[in-house]
Amino acid sequence: MSDIPAHTTVLVIGGGPSGAYTASVLANEGVQVTVLEAAQFPRYHIGESMLPSINSFYNFIGAEEKLRKFGFCPKPGAAVKLQRNKKEAYTNFIERNEHDASYNVVRSQLDELLLRHSQECGAAVFEQTRVNDIVFDEKTVDTDKLRPIGANYTREGKSGYITFDYLVDSSGSRGIMSTKYLKNRKMNQTLHNIACWGYWSGQGTYMPGTYRHNAPWFEALSDESGWAWFIPLHDGTVSVGFVMDKAISISKKAALRESNPDEYSLKAHYLDQLQYTPGLRDLLKNATMKESEEAVKSASDYSYSASSYAGDHFRLVGDAAAFIDPFFSSGCHLAHLGGLSAGMTICASIKKDCTEEEAIKYHDIKIATSYTRFLIVVLSAYKQIRSQVNNVLADIDEDNYDRAFDFFRPIIQGTADVGKQLTEDELQKTIDYCTNIFLPSDPELRESVGNKIGFDALKASNPVLNAEEIEKIGGPDEDVVMVLKHVNARKPLVGLYEALDVIKTENIGGFVARLKRGELGLTPEAKA
Repeated sequence: MSDIPAHTTVLVIGGGPSGAYTASVLANEGVQVTVLEAAQFPRYHIGESMLPSINSFYNFIGAEEKLRKFGFCPKPGAAVKLQRNKKEAYTNFIERNEHDASYNVVRSQLDELLLRHSQECGAAVFEQTRVNDIVFDEKTVDTDKLRPIGANYTREGKSGYITFDYLVDSSGSRGIMSTKYLKNRKMNQTLHNIACWGYWSGQGTYMPGTYRHNAPWFEALSDESGWAWFIPLHDGTVSVGFVMDKAISISKKAALRESNPDEYSLKAHYLDQLQYTPGLRDLLKNATMKESEEAVKSASDYSYSASSYAGDHFRLVGDAAAFIDPFFSSGCHLAHLGGLSAGMTICASIKKDCTEEEAIKYHDIKIATSYTRFLIVVLSAYKQIRSQVNNVLADIDEDNYDRAFDFFRPIIQGTADVGKQLTEDELQKTIDYCTNIFLPSDPELRESVGNKIGFDALKASNPVLNAEEIEKIGGPDEDVVMVLKHVNARKPLVGLYEALDVIKTENIGGFVARLKRGELGLTPEAKA
């Protein structure tokens, strides 16, 4: 299509993972959807490591075979070393099934694959088209319930206007609805970081010839300032980056510039961080950094969230809704999940499965819940990286997270229900619980413990155990206790493999998801 329509049922702002996925979901339901994307794909983007949920998300929209056949680098799991005196922890994605493996991707290629798939599904996609502002129903302008009805855009130097019934804001960190109109974005000061990264060739391989072969490597910097990533890609290169506290990063740059002003550069600062990551240094000992006009890239890494993620005939998805420090590779998972929820709740509203208010509530709670689950895991990792417990709790105990923590409460079984407001003790116990995800993983130790207490006790499908139950089973045997804590902490992450199955079982606001192509929507719990 060469002409942007004057009206569309759903307008999606942005063609990145959240926007393209939303468009595919809606187009598969026969809904008229138009995507306006400011860039021309393919375009560069950081964020190359995917979680296993990508398989089920792509399967739902009919794109899984494209994903499998493209040739991206398989990701059998992830190795995480957070403490110098302990072995790395390892999350084994293929423990149950080899098809649970995820991928490390070149994002420009993955994002274009998804955007083109949305077109094949029937979405109208217009690149190099920038949405400048949103127009609202005049009756709602002076209320707290803004209803968007149109958008002004620029394409090839010409201005245009499009009206719509529903809006999906997937405009990335720009977040036009949240930042320009709702003004409801809050920054998380605890995760106020800056990242710098580059690409290498000739690198080593993590545990070659084993079931962990070529898994990505994540390592805490020994000076407690942040962490590093090592992500192998299918083109033979590896993405290597450092994420550091912004203030510490600025201080390091100043010290390096002062000691050697004539040779200071961003690249010099980047290479200087290798002294704090012996594991990464070993993987790069024979590697060569790729040179280009911008050999080292840098970006501020601000974690943030909106106070709400939906409103009257609009939904926020992906980075337009919230962004979390990339430690746990949650970005695309949340983008796909948000796209599915947006498409599902819009379909439910159109089909009158529920009221628009009920659809809004479902999306709002679903995104808040998913965001907070990952936020806790990331903060748990930072607790070990920084060893500063007090700062870990910053920016958590607020209204936006109260409802989300209701979903996470099973993790802290045994604590008193104190009502809506969570106590600092509950928050700390939750973070302590999640910290066990990053305990060292030793297959031989797990095998030994399984022989002692029975392998059924180590199944991820078992109920979450509280601390007392773990101590009762393990007794004085520290090996049993450690393995049980690690297995227990990973139970909430089972949804990363079968994301859609988990969504089907959730009751949110009295509704459950109806995840069937052609019948997508919400069903009242009583009829499910």
